[in-house]
Amino acid sequence: MWSGVMPAVTTKFTDGDELDHAEMERCFALLMDAGCDGLIACGSLGEGPMLSHDEKLEVFNTMKGVAGRKPALLTINEAATRDAVSLAKRAAKAGADGLMIVPSPIYHTNPSETVTTLKAVAAAGGLPVMIYSNRIAYRVDVTLDIMAELANDDHFVAIKESSDEIRRSIDIVNRFGDRFDLFTGVDNLAFEALSVGAVGWIAGLVTAFPAETVAVYQLMKAGRTAEALTIYRWFRPLLDLDVSTNLVQNIKLAEVHAIGSNERVRMPRQPLAGAERVRVEKIIKDALATRPVLPKLSIDKAA
Repeated sequence: MWSGVMPAVTTKFTDGDELDHAEMERCFALLMDAGCDGLIACGSLGEGPMLSHDEKLEVFNTMKGVAGRKPALLTINEAATRDAVSLAKRAAKAGADGLMIVPSPIYHTNPSETVTTLKAVAAAGGLPVMIYSNRIAYRVDVTLDIMAELANDDHFVAIKESSDEIRRSIDIVNRFGDRFDLFTGVDNLAFEALSVGAVGWIAGLVTAFPAETVAVYQLMKAGRTAEALTIYRWFRPLLDLDVSTNLVQNIKLAEVHAIGSNERVRMPRQPLAGAERVRVEKIIKDALATRPVLPKLSIDKAA
């Protein structure tokens, strides 16, 4: 059902900590123009846990208006299943093409609770679902046995694999074949995951470097792995910025330098400062100074 580069978009704020829809429209349009294959709102990078349900729907509506005919998904990352069910219903009414569901970001569910929660939210929304499997950030491991239970439910169509273990991607393909659309959710494992069977990339640094992200994916899809690897090697220091507790601040700082956006975040987060800011900024500036010339690609910009 889904494949390709699907950015986990950042949420933009004004000086007064309100949603900045104009800046989001501009940034989302850059992603579509670069040939991205869909958009996902209000995940970890999108500061979803810091947003009210109303704000999440507002961000989604702005994003869907830019995505056009390409998939627009809303992330469901609520602590309580009741709240997740409520948001899933609202997302369906808002015209979401699908949901990306986190089992529980606060309480660490056991396997039975994980399956029950995911099925309840999926049923409430009645939409295609991407399972967000991230045992490192959320401490809930959506194991292969759990995936096997969910495979009997047609709502579940895709997996965002973020376990930070490339063998997990191979295991998913070996066990389920093409039952699930397999996406990598770890930026600095994208080349590896695409090499072993992933059909898509839920990307973070793409919001600052959309052309390079799409190029890596398109070249891999075309079997031009040597060209993809050259870009990926250049990209790696930037992609490492996604694998951090400061991923939001890191990537928003990259957006400042690469696309002229801003780095406003919602508290308790604050923009990077001190030595860490110097370190991250050097990575970004060094990458911009050595930005590769991209090969010609056939990019679908339909919207």
